[in-house]
Amino acid sequence: MKSILSKYFKGDVVIWGLILLLSVYSILAVYSSTGTLAFKTQDGDTFFFLFRHTGLLLTGVAIIFFTHLIPFQYFSRLSQLLLFISIPLLAWTLFQGTSLNEASRWLTLPVKGLSFQTSDLAKIALIMFIARFLAQNQDNVHDFNKGFRNIMIWIIVVCGLILPANFSTAAILFATSMFILFIGRISFKYLLSVFLIGVTGVTIFIVIMLNLPEDKQGRIGTWKNRIESFSQDNDEDNFQVTQAKIAIATGGFIGKGPGNSTQRNFLPHPYSDFIFAIIIEEYGLIGGFFLLFIYLTIFYRAGMIARKIDSAFGVFVTIGLAFSLVFQALINMAVAVNLLPVTGQTLPLVSMGGTSLLFTGAALGIILSVSRNVKIPLSDEKA
Repeated sequence: MKSILSKYFKGDVVIWGLILLLSVYSILAVYSSTGTLAFKTQDGDTFFFLFRHTGLLLTGVAIIFFTHLIPFQYFSRLSQLLLFISIPLLAWTLFQGTSLNEASRWLTLPVKGLSFQTSDLAKIALIMFIARFLAQNQDNVHDFNKGFRNIMIWIIVVCGLILPANFSTAAILFATSMFILFIGRISFKYLLSVFLIGVTGVTIFIVIMLNLPEDKQGRIGTWKNRIESFSQDNDEDNFQVTQAKIAIATGGFIGKGPGNSTQRNFLPHPYSDFIFAIIIEEYGLIGGFFLLFIYLTIFYRAGMIARKIDSAFGVFVTIGLAFSLVFQALINMAVAVNLLPVTGQTLPLVSMGGTSLLFTGAALGIILSVSRNVKIPLSDEKA
């Protein structure tokens, strides 16, 4: 059995194991948290969302498997094509996409009932493109014109197209981009100047928008309400976070047990944005900390892969994708415990989702593809 698994499942065995653990977390938590939704929309068929989610999850794992078989060098070439496809798709989504809460995030595909967030594709494309650029321009990383300026144009364009409809995703992608540039030895003074200019520009933009009539504020009004609800701790406006707090508080140290959540009946999105609160309610702080440990271990293993791979592109793409995935997970957890205002970010590979599961699978597949080419075994602690 072991020989069969090692024959077909290449790369870092620890990450494969962590993917399996996240999948188990996901199936148990989604099945438990979708009961109310099933009674509202599926006449009480609680297996509907379980089977649908499991199908998407298995598809995501299949994407991980087939992606990890592709030599990672091909993703360097593919990054250009994906980025050139992503930018017009982002622009089309911004103006013609399906709106949810005044945010045009979704692009409906010709296939009936199928849509996806173009920002998910753009995120992977930009990270791979930055990794490619840095790998090919190591001699120009300290040059403003040949190094920093050229790559920042692409980062600003992509993040700028995502920002109006999805501030949190744009912020995560921008932070990830800056992190990759920092690792790529781009001058710190350039990165600091971008941060200061960015903060100033966004602040001015928000101030201008907030002085417009409420019906003209668009997503700025939504951001304002979320921040005000977070800072004022108003139970009426902060209903989601209040219910999440109750879930965490009643979960205690060991939890109520699988399927015994009560707050799933009150939280508006217990299967996506606030699934971490449901996990703590049912599995306690032990289950919550173990889930956090899984994500941090993924980043640690990615760091080991990056340290031992003999490829600049492999280093940057592994660290970039792992950082983006783990950073998003930390944001989701921080919202659930009321450390941050509501962002709408899901828990990667755990929350019930559609195409986001598939793109997360692609990201993990690329990391595993890189790990297949590590010359020194990752279990060798002497390296």
